[in-house]
Amino acid sequence: MVRKRRTELPGGGESSESQETRGGRGGAQNPPEQQLPQQGAGRWGPQRGGYGGRGGGGRIPPQPHHGASPEYQQGQGSQQYQRGPPPQRRGGIAIGRGSVAPAGGPSRPPAPELHQAMQAPYQATVTTTPVPYGSPAGTYVEAGSSSQSPEPTPSEVTEQIEQLGIQSEAAPSQAMQPASSKSMRFPLRPGKGSSGTKCVVKANHFFAELPDKDLHQYDVSITPEVTSRGVNRAVMAQLVKLYRESHLGKRLPAYDGRKSLYTAGPLPFVSKEFRIMLIDEEDGPGGTRREREFRVVIKLAARADLHHLGMFLQGRQADAPQEALQVLDIVLRELPTSRYCPVGRSFYSPNLGRRQPLGEGLESWRGFYQSIRPTQMGLSLNIDMSSTAFIEPLPVIDFVAQLLNREVSARPLSDADRVKIKKALRGVRVEVTHRGNMRRKYRISGLTSQTTRELTFPVDEGGTMKYVVEYFQETYGFVIQHTQWPCLQVGNQQRPNYLPMEVCKIVEGQRYSKRLNERQITALLKVTCQRPYERERDILQTVHHNVYAEDPYAKEFGIKISEKLAQVEARILPAPWLKYHDSGREKDCLPQVGQWNMMNKRMVNGGTINNWICINFARNVQDSMARTFCHELAQMCITSGMAVNPEPLLPVVSGRPDQVERVLKSRFHDVMTKLHPHGKDLDLLIVILPDNNGSLYGTKG
Repeated sequence: MVRKRRTELPGGGESSESQETRGGRGGAQNPPEQQLPQQGAGRWGPQRGGYGGRGGGGRIPPQPHHGASPEYQQGQGSQQYQRGPPPQRRGGIAIGRGSVAPAGGPSRPPAPELHQAMQAPYQATVTTTPVPYGSPAGTYVEAGSSSQSPEPTPSEVTEQIEQLGIQSEAAPSQAMQPASSKSMRFPLRPGKGSSGTKCVVKANHFFAELPDKDLHQYDVSITPEVTSRGVNRAVMAQLVKLYRESHLGKRLPAYDGRKSLYTAGPLPFVSKEFRIMLIDEEDGPGGTRREREFRVVIKLAARADLHHLGMFLQGRQADAPQEALQVLDIVLRELPTSRYCPVGRSFYSPNLGRRQPLGEGLESWRGFYQSIRPTQMGLSLNIDMSSTAFIEPLPVIDFVAQLLNREVSARPLSDADRVKIKKALRGVRVEVTHRGNMRRKYRISGLTSQTTRELTFPVDEGGTMKYVVEYFQETYGFVIQHTQWPCLQVGNQQRPNYLPMEVCKIVEGQRYSKRLNERQITALLKVTCQRPYERERDILQTVHHNVYAEDPYAKEFGIKISEKLAQVEARILPAPWLKYHDSGREKDCLPQVGQWNMMNKRMVNGGTINNWICINFARNVQDSMARTFCHELAQMCITSGMAVNPEPLLPVVSGRPDQVERVLKSRFHDVMTKLHPHGKDLDLLIVILPDNNGSLYGTKG
């Protein structure tokens, strides 16, 4: 983690000069693990994700309503909530069964009431329908509502705030305020059905209470500017740690990692400058760590409006205000971002489930996706499980042995081995193990072209050279065993630093972002495949593990999350009768448990397939067997009422599973050579996959 060295007291100005990076480099090449990485090559605090930044102008950035992460997920619940328990007073908004009792002015006619499912504290039940603004969910109570400004006092209504154009929210009894320009409009529900058998199902949603807080948004400017959200978060975490009590009015802000800061109530200033010192995690020259100063300016931008969100949740507004939802999402992401490893909109940790080996030095970590969602009965937190690949925190020697699938001392490395190792390790962070508890960290930039026993480096300005093997034995008393292997090169090419592989261990928590091979994809898919009761168990365990009731950020902003899965009234619809052609032996059919058989049936309007081919990627399926299968398939289609050419355009061809793209391109060229002169296209491509088809599963079209 980033550690504090020293920090100057905050100033009151808004000067724009940037602070230069402290420290410098010597002229001589330093011995191993004593070189300073270039600016940008070091690591300032944990590399964690977050939300995207926002531009100027004091507006909250839009965010897609449905996020997607690049990991294998078991699906994200899309249920939305319907009317539920009796009204409960929530900071001015009562949610429950009933109609709107307006304080004045016209109201929309109420829609037919939705059925209640299971009651729970500050929660309701779910339905898969969009939100109808014609069916209000409760009574809007004027007193105490967060959407109406409190009585102004001299300390709150200052001249600077007036100049920012921040206006008090209108009372609910006034005309409806205009909807957000960055909102999402849902279509009206046409009605509700009544057929089928009633049942109750569970959804991976957890009801949330709409906060009754006066939310404020602040612009954050960090100089010198960095691209890493992890660095930005480290700077802000240090600022909050030092100045929360003295300069931030004891507020605990939520930060998006870029340009926006949110507080539950105003800070005691409109604009203020702070100066924060951080120390690099990775080593500089002589074992010292680079110290860097950051200038942080926090400036009031706007009031985060929850009025429209309250109106939307009541059914009195048709647009879902994405700005307010994003603020709540950022608040609920703040603690998981510091506790887990964030990837996109998901969070991963080895403590959220058993690690599963994927082979070649990789393992799968379990994680969860979370997103705040607006529903008919209020807010809900959608949570689902996911998995992704991480690099195992192994000694580098063991990682390389797994990567090459052989003993490290079996034979010298070939050129192909070197390329494979360099590609797998480039950019990976390691820590040294030969200095006891002093676990200094470095980022791998490559491999040395020479073996460890041949490698030398200058130890002084005069150019005196020393062997790496000799240096480690004299300085640390460490005898290098694998002298025939290359060293890891850390730092940059101009001023490299050499570390023998056997003194390095891979730092935990590094996500593997390169493409997985066939076996790894197959292993990861097995991890993510779960039965419903298993998913329910894991989701509930995740919610209990997160302990949202003890989340200091949720407490600060007044957000409460239920720990029970939403229970939803549903209906199992009867299966429809299927009509087939009268020329068949069976003219109609009633599916059973969602399935039926095509035997003795003919299609009413069967399709036509004139030109088709087959490619076989299964090594255990002989070409003769593939030809027999294709012939029988064509005959079955003809029997079922389709017009199918019984012979393929080209003979069945076999291909290797690791050469899918090459085989497809070659076969496409052959097909078009025959069909293009006649102005025809291929109607059907039959592909026979191998049993272990992980790589084909992950192939992008």
